[in-house]
Amino acid sequence: MAHSAYLNSKMTLPQRGLIICGTDTDVGKTVISSLFVQGLNAIYWKPIQSGLDSGSDTKYIRQLLNRKDNNFIEESYKFKAPVSPHWAAEKENQLIDEVKLKIPIVNKTIIIETAGGLLVPINRQTLQIDIIKEWNLPVVLVARSGLGTINHTLLSIEALRAKDIAIKGIILNGALHEDNPQTIKEFSQVPILAEIPRFKNLSAESLSQAWYQQKLNVTFKDFTHNHI
Repeated sequence: MAHSAYLNSKMTLPQRGLIICGTDTDVGKTVISSLFVQGLNAIYWKPIQSGLDSGSDTKYIRQLLNRKDNNFIEESYKFKAPVSPHWAAEKENQLIDEVKLKIPIVNKTIIIETAGGLLVPINRQTLQIDIIKEWNLPVVLVARSGLGTINHTLLSIEALRAKDIAIKGIILNGALHEDNPQTIKEFSQVPILAEIPRFKNLSAESLSQAWYQQKLNVTFKDFTHNHI
């Protein structure tokens, strides 16, 4: 665990952060999380990691951005099977305890990457969206740019609104689409924060270029004033 990322528990600085959620699995949450970790000079936390045979997202982002360990918080749970968190835990005779999913107090903006979609079970009683509600931070929703994204995105927004969870906006990930961004915006009344095409060469440099090209440095300027 990156202990240097923590503050004294008696301090009462407000928590500043964003939750990176996806409309489905494999929509590009980890790449978008990398974009935000670098752009905001933030700390990264993925509370639940499944599918360790493919490597952890924490390790991937650390290597991609070449950042120090104290910019990363160790996962609360790590499982081998690439399946829903509740089942991955059960396969290893474990149970995910919601108490262990409390947001750590850190001295920078924190980027939290969730596991899978909003309604993925954490255990047999709790869905991921219930934990997101407890975290009480705004959500950046990552969606595919192409076919099927309208349905998945609008359903995800309905679910977030039903829980009264703040939505910062949507990031569309993939090949640019002629109509989907406008249609999603019109029906959801949620801003499209960025349209991120597939990177030919994914690197810290290409992420930095995308951050400024999409003017995310302006959109998220309030998240860059980290505590010292």
